[in-house]
Amino acid sequence: MSVVGFDVGNESGVVAVVRQREIEVVLNDESKCETPAIVCFGEKQRVIGTAGAASSMMNPKNTVSQIKRFIGRKFSDPELQKDIKSLPFSVTEGPDGYPLIHAQYLGEDRTFTPTQILGMVLSDLKIITEKNLNSAVVDCCIGIPVYFTDLQRRAVIDAATIAGLHPLRLYHETTATALAYGIYKTDLPENEPMIVAFVDVGHASMQVCIAAFKKGQLKILAHSYDQCLGGRDFDEVLFHHFAAKFKEEYRIDVYQNARACLRLRAACEKLKKMLSANPEAPLNIECLMDEKDVRGFIKRDEFEQISIPILERVRKPLQKALADAGLSTQDIHSVEVVGSGSRVPAIIKILTEFFGKEPRRTMNASECVAKGSAIQCAILSPMFKVRDFQVNESFPFSIALSWKGYGAADNQQSTVVFPKGNCIPSMKALTYYRSGTFTVDVQYADACELQTPPKISSYTIGPFQSTKGEREKLKVKVQLNHHGIVSVESAVLLEEEEVEVPVVKEAAKEETKMETDDAHPSSTETDVNMQDAKTDGPGAENGVSESGDKTSQMETNKVSF
Repeated sequence: MSVVGFDVGNESGVVAVVRQREIEVVLNDESKCETPAIVCFGEKQRVIGTAGAASSMMNPKNTVSQIKRFIGRKFSDPELQKDIKSLPFSVTEGPDGYPLIHAQYLGEDRTFTPTQILGMVLSDLKIITEKNLNSAVVDCCIGIPVYFTDLQRRAVIDAATIAGLHPLRLYHETTATALAYGIYKTDLPENEPMIVAFVDVGHASMQVCIAAFKKGQLKILAHSYDQCLGGRDFDEVLFHHFAAKFKEEYRIDVYQNARACLRLRAACEKLKKMLSANPEAPLNIECLMDEKDVRGFIKRDEFEQISIPILERVRKPLQKALADAGLSTQDIHSVEVVGSGSRVPAIIKILTEFFGKEPRRTMNASECVAKGSAIQCAILSPMFKVRDFQVNESFPFSIALSWKGYGAADNQQSTVVFPKGNCIPSMKALTYYRSGTFTVDVQYADACELQTPPKISSYTIGPFQSTKGEREKLKVKVQLNHHGIVSVESAVLLEEEEVEVPVVKEAAKEETKMETDDAHPSSTETDVNMQDAKTDGPGAENGVSESGDKTSQMETNKVSF
């Protein structure tokens, strides 16, 4: 069994493996730990990763990048529309409302879904890992952003299936970072928890996690995020600054040339990195457009001045994370900073002012998510023995169940089944009284915060026959699995029947003993008591179908985690 952790970022991918009691980051053919998450389509072949990045300048309109921003999102999504404007390849709306990526491949016009492109990227990382391990790679853990919706999580699993991978768990990137940080700590307290804030500023997003550490234990207290605040936003600020400057000085409009845009963006990214270590930096590009060489110059103070609208957004996720955890900055023991975008000095300055302490960089900013995912894979693997370290993960959204009322209360009713911060995995049971087939909707209770449609899925429960036209008692189990995906797992028709049992003293003692032996006190399954919710009971199976399209017989056995 392979023990592999994948971190597929917006810009590049990193893979870590566990072997010989160590966690190693896999190096690609260029002996680099980071492999570009790029797919370039050509007339004769398709190139991925480093080779794809090398071909991007010569073939920009057929080079697909930043695919992580497309996964599981509607074409009409405002943020996706904003991303599309800055990318050189063509994207249109498909018949299902989701984006389709267009490219010239093998001399034909082809369309690909974001899931297919992500599958290609994962397949390339898988091949690199198999070369390194000299064995097949199937089982793995994949790091995902904490803000990924149910649909995005399902799309990642589909992409992994396309690549021939079997994800044992989709792991939140911030939790993977916290696990990689805490599992090697030998000085963790036994009583009072040590609170650590993890701030991950990646290429396209910012994530914050507040975690409590004790000896052999990690508990996630709160998550927060800004889906559109990352290193690339600083690149875009520099890009627009110099595009306007060159239009004024050299009379060239880079917006009219896809290759010129790519070259200027690449130069601005290098310039941003230079400004992270120097108070000023030059920008020189030969033959940018119309055979004109261009030159520019900017100071760090000027760069920070034009970046104020971005920097002003850094504090909001920090404040929200502390508020959700019910803590103040004085409760934070230390602040750990990771992610490629965190190297901007202005961000470090804001973090220092907010928390009142200097952020630390004790972990490799690019490798920590992959390493944490690999550790989680080792914990799940029977092939490795990992030191006892309990991880209490929390779900970042509130999930509600909605249904149409019965009889006089013929209106839409709902209840929060998994509140924000609920542990993963978890299962809850609701009891309904119905005389015929009915539908329940799974939806986000805080959809406004997510900026996504509230509905996740619909389930039709039935058909079943009621006796004497009376309402029957049905128990519906709702599962939040280890991937963070919500589903109605089973529906059971409960029938009560009186049975006369002779009482024998000695037999009763034996029966009591057996019941005690068979009890499962550690089960996380709980009943949700509401207007039409009751308790467990014996039952018979009923059909449950998602979105009303397909019907499947669900399990009636009690599930314990």
